[in-house]
Amino acid sequence: MRRLRKWMRRKPKSPAVLEANAAGGEESEALTAQLDRNEATFRRIFKDCADIVFRSVRMDGQERLLIVYISSLVNEQTIDDHILKPLMSKAGIHSAGTNRPEAEALKERMISAGSASISSDVNELVRQILNGQAAVLQDADSDALVVKADGTKQRSVEEPSSEPVISGPRDGFNENISTNIGLLRRRLKTPRLKMESGTIGELSRTQVVLAYIAGIATEALLAEVRARVVRIRIDGVLDSGYIEEFIEDLPYSPFPQTHSTERPDVVAAELLEGKVALLVDNTPFALLVPMTFWTGLQASEDYYVRWPIATFVRWIRFLFIFIAIFAPSLYVAVTTFHQEMIPTNLVLSIASAREAVPFPAFFEALLMEIVFEALREAGIRLPKQIGQAISIVGALVIGQAAVQAGIISAPVVIIVSITGIATFTIPRYSFASGVRLLRFPILVLAGTLGLYGIVLGFLSIVLHLGALRSFGVPYLTPLAPIQLASLKDILIRAPIWAKRHRPQATGTSNRVREPGGQQPGPHRGRRP
Repeated sequence: MRRLRKWMRRKPKSPAVLEANAAGGEESEALTAQLDRNEATFRRIFKDCADIVFRSVRMDGQERLLIVYISSLVNEQTIDDHILKPLMSKAGIHSAGTNRPEAEALKERMISAGSASISSDVNELVRQILNGQAAVLQDADSDALVVKADGTKQRSVEEPSSEPVISGPRDGFNENISTNIGLLRRRLKTPRLKMESGTIGELSRTQVVLAYIAGIATEALLAEVRARVVRIRIDGVLDSGYIEEFIEDLPYSPFPQTHSTERPDVVAAELLEGKVALLVDNTPFALLVPMTFWTGLQASEDYYVRWPIATFVRWIRFLFIFIAIFAPSLYVAVTTFHQEMIPTNLVLSIASAREAVPFPAFFEALLMEIVFEALREAGIRLPKQIGQAISIVGALVIGQAAVQAGIISAPVVIIVSITGIATFTIPRYSFASGVRLLRFPILVLAGTLGLYGIVLGFLSIVLHLGALRSFGVPYLTPLAPIQLASLKDILIRAPIWAKRHRPQATGTSNRVREPGGQQPGPHRGRRP
């Protein structure tokens, strides 16, 4: 579990030195046996920090102890019940005649907190205090006791708003990484679930956990993920999106190469397929790698409903992703350059609708697409109580008014509305955002070259997807390169009992997922 942490510390300057410079501007130093000197050191490091607390305590034997913590990060009830009360109500601890330090005696005999450790390094103690721990120092001892007392407020576990389901688990990650790890442990109760922890960010010191299942995830994938995470050099990590941009294979691609999710069941399912997860403190979004094109079109609910229904819904998504990218472009190309391809009655209907419109079809479609994206963004940014109403009513009012004023034709409003609905069928938000972005260059090609431009744009997308990789895995796998055994979870959603093997791209270390012969059916034995 400490392998990633050790690798993250292989820097020109160690994390300890960087944190000392951030806090006090001096190199690393060890505690001394003089409490006053140690107190002066911590007061210098935490100068002008209004929420730092230095609590001095004298025990029965007149030994003086100093408790250092940050009031905004700890649970002060824990400080009172498990540190102050035991120290002030019991006799002093003397370790004379033994080789055991005073801090060790405090840890074993008096402090009743569940987690406690010993440290003699000033920078390590500073990091622990900044993580919500309390440091207990005493005179004539160069070791300090670190007591777990963190108590920052956190959001309760609730259903993710970005990935709702009708059937399936309703819990989701929150901003506390310990809670997120616990949600994974509840689903995968095995010691083979490994958690390698480290910190990224010279100032934020954000905890990052690499999660995988030993024996299923390949060593090559683990080594690649570790190498990409280790080389990150940044002053602060505030969300997993920061890390995502550092570890992508092709940062200029509109398609995401890491799967971002708030759902612990999704993370557990993909870990069972041999993938690797990155959990980041202070954000509910976990990153899963590698990602493929088909991952962006799969929803967790596909595996919680009967397989024929899930297969039908999956094909609906395949159809509507093409509509989301090419529908406005096809309308512009056909009405501008290839009117002979449209039935006569439909041509006359479109012509009559566009008779009073002063703009070409390309400008109409582009204008409506921009307005629709603006309404979508406004609906997200406005307060939740009015955002949805504004986006729906705004689209209806603006579309109807534009048609009546003769600025936009009714067919364009219909096409853009269908296109907007099509993007909502894509379950992964980051993947849907890339699809939305592709509409505009394809629209420009259609407005200038007609159907030839659309074909050129389609070939460009296919070539780009064929060359794209996510941590060495082809983005279109298992369709390109073809892997017949894995297609049963791509083009269709095969029954759970029929998926005997893990995907070939990520599950090569342990291919067998479940034994065969489990197809359900009527009992063929003798009736009782």
